[in-house]
Amino acid sequence: MHLYDLPMTCSLAGVALYAVLGGADFGAGLWQLTSILAPGRSDAQRRAAARVREHAHHSMGPVWEANHVWLIFVLTVTWTAYPSAFGAIASTLAIPLFIAGLGVVFRGAAYALRAGGAKPSELGTIDTIFSLSSLLTPFALGAMVGAIASGRVPAGNAAGNMVTSWLNPTSALVGVLAVAVCAYMAAVYLAADAARHGERELAEQFRARALLAGLVAGAVAIAGLAVLHSDAHRLYARLTDGPGLAGLVVSILAGASTLALVGARRLELARGSAALAVVGTIAGWALAQQPLLLVHLTLRQAAAGHETLVALLVAIAVGAAILFPSLGLLFGLLLRGRFDPADADADAEPRVAPPWDTTPIGLLSVSSNGLRARLSLAGLLGGLGLLTAAEAPWAHALGVVSLFVCMLFAFLAVDPLELARAQDGR
Repeated sequence: MHLYDLPMTCSLAGVALYAVLGGADFGAGLWQLTSILAPGRSDAQRRAAARVREHAHHSMGPVWEANHVWLIFVLTVTWTAYPSAFGAIASTLAIPLFIAGLGVVFRGAAYALRAGGAKPSELGTIDTIFSLSSLLTPFALGAMVGAIASGRVPAGNAAGNMVTSWLNPTSALVGVLAVAVCAYMAAVYLAADAARHGERELAEQFRARALLAGLVAGAVAIAGLAVLHSDAHRLYARLTDGPGLAGLVVSILAGASTLALVGARRLELARGSAALAVVGTIAGWALAQQPLLLVHLTLRQAAAGHETLVALLVAIAVGAAILFPSLGLLFGLLLRGRFDPADADADAEPRVAPPWDTTPIGLLSVSSNGLRARLSLAGLLGGLGLLTAAEAPWAHALGVVSLFVCMLFAFLAVDPLELARAQDGR
């Protein structure tokens, strides 16, 4: 693996995380849309539809904004590491990129406005905007992937057709598949959340939706092979009899396992296998696409200079040391039910803060955390100084080591697992 491969590996990891986490977020909006379009006529049916909307909103509300970190990460890494390719993609695919961005903005506005909505008509309008945005955004993003995969985005500023580049059979296929996969993953996640809350009826509803959405997504994927054969033959050949076959096989096996686990009501395990199916699909596409990034443009040709790539990788490493513990704490609290309404009511009761631990072991523990924080800060300052002020190669190498020391002690100082245990033990 070459240096110019590493940013793309990081970018693909970001795509996978956005598809797994953000995809479930979009899918929750899709299920809200179905409850809006077909709420039923009786009071019981209307209440059931409202429960679906509230459950989807409650499950995704604490993490929806964090999920979009990965989209920002992918965009930033791509335009920094491969500026010529990013310019071609952003100019040729400006329309679907604008649609996706607009959908993300509308979704964020809907989340904010929903907290202040009081009347059923207001909440209905907000939920409709939110749900339609949840449909348009994954389709637009999927259409962009289809445009790149089918070779309709040439290098150069707006060198491709701005309409047919993303309105074509392959783009439509990938867009529809993205919507179906989002609905599938969201149903699996929401079923598991409902089961954790003890809402059996709601869990069964989402379990049935997960099975249906999984079958639809599988049917679209299988039918899509015929579309790829006629519209993007190079991709088809490398997926079915080339380097992308391994990813395709992993995706198929993981998807089938998810359906079996959902059918057996092993919903927590189904979360992992559903995510693996999506990751396998993305890996298969990436392996089939190599070494080309765009038409007649390889990854090596599109890569930025050596110094830019090194600086970018260092920035990614430092950011990961901050981001992953934070997200781990957030999702850990969510999965343990710390954001559940019952816990919120319990937390509202006054509590007496525990006294400081003045034993020798307690004092050593406090001093240890403070020392780790100071060592992390020293590593950060040393790394930045050596990488920016010094010119000798050995100083740059020492600066990189200092930044890794910063990451290590920052993680030890924060210790998200210890924070979560402390939160649970209050």
